[in-house]
Amino acid sequence: MKVLLGIGGSDESQRALDETVARAAETDDELTIAIFEKPGVERDPDEIEATARERLDEAGVDATIRHLEGDPGSKLVQIAEADGYDQLVIGGGEVSPMGKIQLGSITEFVLLNAQVTVKLVR
Repeated sequence: MKVLLGIGGSDESQRALDETVARAAETDDELTIAIFEKPGVERDPDEIEATARERLDEAGVDATIRHLEGDPGSKLVQIAEADGYDQLVIGGGEVSPMGKIQLGSITEFVLLNAQVTVKLVR
């Protein structure tokens, strides 16, 4: 399967990275990691890339890593559709005190606009 993983340095992104790399190691998915800057996250793109490369090396997975410029949600959707990905993976969603899931703007945009299968890792 051809998988696009979008990560922005949040804890949810790190969980999505770990889960997606583990799956790619088991199933030999063709993986591309798209790194974007997320407002309010202290990790810079170079630090995010270093973490991603470390996880890939530990799992023995080859993947393409690219950096996104511009609006992350629309870029992820555009790349997933234009390059024929089977699945777009993104981390996100926190549970509110009332037990409802709250999505960030990037995650919400991807879920509402992608024409490919989206996997949300929480």
